[in-house]
Amino acid sequence: MQAVRPVIGIDVAKAELVIHFQNQTITVANTPPSIRHWLKSLPDSCDIAIEATSTYHMEVTELAHQKGHHVYVVDGYRLSNYRKGTGGRAKTDASDAQLLARFLTREKEDLRRWSPPPKVYRTLQTLLRRRAALVKARTAIQQSLGSEPLLRAGLKKLISQIDQLDTQIQKHLRRAIREAGLCGQVKRCKALEGVGELTAFALVMAFLRGDFKNSDAFVAFLGLDTQVRDSGTQTGKRKLTKKGDSEVRRLLYCAAMAARRSPRWAGVYQGYLDRGLATTQALIILARKLVRIAFALMKNRADYQPAMPS
Repeated sequence: MQAVRPVIGIDVAKAELVIHFQNQTITVANTPPSIRHWLKSLPDSCDIAIEATSTYHMEVTELAHQKGHHVYVVDGYRLSNYRKGTGGRAKTDASDAQLLARFLTREKEDLRRWSPPPKVYRTLQTLLRRRAALVKARTAIQQSLGSEPLLRAGLKKLISQIDQLDTQIQKHLRRAIREAGLCGQVKRCKALEGVGELTAFALVMAFLRGDFKNSDAFVAFLGLDTQVRDSGTQTGKRKLTKKGDSEVRRLLYCAAMAARRSPRWAGVYQGYLDRGLATTQALIILARKLVRIAFALMKNRADYQPAMPS
């Protein structure tokens, strides 16, 4: 008979971890020394469910994995729906930790165990996210101060400094790609119509994260797959799941906007509009097509051979 592995649920915050284990709930500081001390108290080979945060869950996730535990990272959206499905009315750190343990106990067979990504993945992800925050801040500043003549000179200087920082981030991205030997993969993606350097970086980064069985899995990882809610004769509205990295989806949407003007995709895009689809819907479908082609190119290490319209 197979031994039952102990199950632990961890709710993560910036300063602390709320941990549910063996019908008890404790709080541990979210610092490496405190996490290591707590991990020493555990039995071998535990199953640990950890709520995903922006970055605050990464320390405990990596340290627990290094100790040989099986770690499962659960996104907050999925946990929220699970809470509603179980009739839970309270949402506290302690109840979330308990809910995570329950979720892992009952849904483990359908979950994928966390594995550490390549080092370059984390580097690329961090730089792309920092750049996204920088671009967002630049846009907000320009919109807020651009119409004020008295601030024009200072605004110009500030935007110049932001642009220099943007250039520096892109320089670090290129260096990370080069040092990881990924220039060939980036070149394959850049050959696609509408895909620029930054979008190619994002596609290569996403491809590094896992061994995807097919392009459908890759599309789902990027959050470009759709939710289906049909009941009886009623057809519900389709929406993107929007799981995964939002910055990658933004870059792919921009790539689709550029690709629609190319000879290769102009007719395809117009065909979707003629069928009555909205502009956004057509662009998302086009972005999804670009993702599928990029996946095939990277998977097979093949060069892009565009099929020109007749």
